[in-house]
Amino acid sequence: MRILIAGATGAVGRLLVPMLLDQGHDVTGLSRTPAGAERVRRQGATAVEADAFDAEGLRHVLAQAAPDAVIHQLTALSDADGETTNRLRREGTRNLVDAARDAGTKRIVVQSIAWAYAPGDGPADESVPLDTGAPQPRGAVVEGIRALEETAADVETAVSLRYGILYGPGTWYAPGGAVAAALAGDPTARLLAYLEADRSTTSFVHVADAASAAVAALDWPSGPVNIVDDEPAQGRQWLPVLAEALGVPRPALTEGRQDWARGASNTLARSRGWQPGHTTWRTGFAAQDT
Repeated sequence: MRILIAGATGAVGRLLVPMLLDQGHDVTGLSRTPAGAERVRRQGATAVEADAFDAEGLRHVLAQAAPDAVIHQLTALSDADGETTNRLRREGTRNLVDAARDAGTKRIVVQSIAWAYAPGDGPADESVPLDTGAPQPRGAVVEGIRALEETAADVETAVSLRYGILYGPGTWYAPGGAVAAALAGDPTARLLAYLEADRSTTSFVHVADAASAAVAALDWPSGPVNIVDDEPAQGRQWLPVLAEALGVPRPALTEGRQDWARGASNTLARSRGWQPGHTTWRTGFAAQDT
């Protein structure tokens, strides 16, 4: 297939490029900077420069690439910029979808999240509605996800990968990253993550497993799919393990719970043949350099 990756130099995209090339696909990586484009070229893919907020520029790029499928991995999370990430989900996705449809593209795979579900008990599956009407600042995140997924659905086949919290190389949770700084007490560490050792439940996924799911999704039918590991866990369980792996002080345990923090089920993804290489954060946190 001819595949265009928007966000080809992000934590997931940089792993996705070689995976797709190894399978024999013709890969074009989109970056908004010359340095990013050069990184894509060094990986052996075709590189193009365009900004997701430049609708005409995207139309030109997509017309030239004529991809069979687009994989949307655009965020600004490396800068902990939630506002721009939400704008990318709304405006960037609209521009990308319009350009893809003009180019005749029939399939899109988009990066969504698995912690936007309505409050409840137990891990959420894909039948649970999104938490629309949530108070701010969570409400803005959920609204961005709703817009992302509804806009993507304008393409003939649209798969929304609802990723758990990403960890591994290039993420906030990697050694030396923003989470390590925050847990070590750095007041300047800017995070969107919820870091409390309480009874709130989180689902994780290693970036390599997130990338492998994007490859698998090229053969999946439309709709949302949770991409998470096998073990949703309370903050009281996973935060001490992460702190030990990062070499920072363990946080104090507390009893509270965010009612929306329920984790997610990967039953649907597994039924389609996807299997996480890191089945649990318990071992994955200690192997974040792989």
